[in-house]
Amino acid sequence: MRDWNPALYGRYEQERTRPAAELLARVPIEAPREVVDLGCGPGNSTELLAQRWPQAHIVGIDNSPAMLESAGQRLPALAFETGDIAQWQPPRPVDVAYANASLQWLDDHERLLPRLLDQVNEGGVLALQMPDNLDQPSHALMREVAALPRYAGALGDAARLRSRLLAEQRYYDLLAPRADVDVWRTTYQHPMADAAAIVEWLRSTGLRPFLDPLPDSERSAFLADYERRIAAAYPARADGRHLLAFPRLFIVARKRAPG
Repeated sequence: MRDWNPALYGRYEQERTRPAAELLARVPIEAPREVVDLGCGPGNSTELLAQRWPQAHIVGIDNSPAMLESAGQRLPALAFETGDIAQWQPPRPVDVAYANASLQWLDDHERLLPRLLDQVNEGGVLALQMPDNLDQPSHALMREVAALPRYAGALGDAARLRSRLLAEQRYYDLLAPRADVDVWRTTYQHPMADAAAIVEWLRSTGLRPFLDPLPDSERSAFLADYERRIAAAYPARADGRHLLAFPRLFIVARKRAPG
């Protein structure tokens, strides 16, 4: 895929940052020394970490040069590094490994989450939040449009770039043998001005695997076909706005000492 677009991503920063703040509020550590933001994006989540723990050594990790540049401009006093979360291994265990809306892009959570917990100190926390919206109309309609003859040849298996999450109970079982685990789900209802606003939100995230392979002319047509379906799936509410339902899964795991 093409690199991320920080400006487009940031148009709904307040809505995107709300779950990051709610995840952080449940992290039960007062004064960590080493904190990492896995998939830091443009630094909106990293800024929350720095505000809560100003004395900590905080590092943001991302694989997008554009996002890292944006984060560095936003928070020049912090460290940002190029990295692959799936292979991430710090020079020493950290006190907080925090991942806001990033791990859903990675496969094999059966191995990934225990491996991430390995990188956390005893008494430290692995905290993560992931969108769980692949079965929502917003994402089902992406796949529906992608299957149309006009686009299917170019897009192939684009829908497979993101896998479904495991069940909440499975995540608990993966981490509970070594950590005290808190798992919960929240479905946000975001008021949006119209169908075009919903599409704009999704262009910077979920739509990327479907749009990036298409030439400009076909990309515009795809968006028009998709927006028509979105307008039907998300009708106007009593105040004229349209509610975008957005389920997210949260996990906070505090690592226990062995034995």
